[in-house]
Amino acid sequence: MIVLVLVAVFLAAVPAAMLFANLRLYRPAPMPGDDVPSISVLIPARNEEASIAAAVEAALASRHVDLEVIVLDDHSEDRTAELVRSLCEKDSRVRLLAAPDLPPGWCGKQHACHVLARAARMPLLVFLDADVRLGPDGLARLAAFQALTDADLVSGVPFQETKTLLERLLIPLIHFVLLGFLPLSRMRRYTSPSYAAGCGQLFLARRKAYEQIGGHAAIRTTLHDGIRLPRAFRAAGKKTDLCDATDLASCRMYRNAAEVWRGLAKNATEGLAAPGRIVPATVFLLGGQVLPFVLLAASAWLSPVEIALAALAALLAYAPRVQSALRFRQSALGAALHPLGVLLLVSIQWYALLRRLVGRPATWKGRSYQAAKA
Repeated sequence: MIVLVLVAVFLAAVPAAMLFANLRLYRPAPMPGDDVPSISVLIPARNEEASIAAAVEAALASRHVDLEVIVLDDHSEDRTAELVRSLCEKDSRVRLLAAPDLPPGWCGKQHACHVLARAARMPLLVFLDADVRLGPDGLARLAAFQALTDADLVSGVPFQETKTLLERLLIPLIHFVLLGFLPLSRMRRYTSPSYAAGCGQLFLARRKAYEQIGGHAAIRTTLHDGIRLPRAFRAAGKKTDLCDATDLASCRMYRNAAEVWRGLAKNATEGLAAPGRIVPATVFLLGGQVLPFVLLAASAWLSPVEIALAALAALLAYAPRVQSALRFRQSALGAALHPLGVLLLVSIQWYALLRRLVGRPATWKGRSYQAAKA
């Protein structure tokens, strides 16, 4: 039993140490300077009538930037195009495009971004999900971060709005997985694709570099642009970077338990649930974040030393999660139920892998996809 307890301590200590080290490096973007960057805000939209107007209006309220906003209506069956058309009439900076038919072998979002980028006029391209709301200085600060780091692609996780229980349990784990398992210092030192990371909700790319790497055509099959777009840049020797985007933008990804489950599962086999990654990911996540609490629940069978070590492991599991909740304004309930959230996250990964193994496609926005290889 002592070996099991020591394993739990080790597996909890590794991401805890990594996350606390990364919190010093994952900094907010600087305030804008005197330069006024020219930016194309590119928003793919498929059946987004509930959110598209607010997304465009927030972008148009951006300060200290010269911008255009282009929305691609991707065969929506609701009022998406009508709402954007109304905004075009009020502000000449807004353009509405109609998506051509989806070519074989393309993911809908990647094709939409590809079409948008070809229509853009500015030297900086911001790819923005329709459920993201930019802050007034969000674009200018993101561009200032790009200029400061001289990275060809920059990203960050916006403030994540969570209201339902499953949202509060699972969405904050984006930060935990990102900062608990990616060494930011090495990411900035090397351009190896193995250190690729980003948030598909918000990307800023230098147009010239984007075109050199082939743009979204280079990742046409993927459902996981948060990993695959930075990886494509790095494979071409380009630099990518991350900033804390909590104060730059906000996003509510999903609105009920079913959306959370389907949304996190749709691209899981390109991330943690990849066949070569899921076993070590499961060992680290369950062994470090769930096992300590199982051991404490079985304390009647442990020696005093083993109980003390299990308590240490539990503290190591909770400390980074609580610190993240404070830093990124996350749900206190989600932090308190952290072991349950991790257990659900691992369950989604195995569900996604089993679905892939039996040949069932992922579905999103009314389309079916076979997951790309990780």
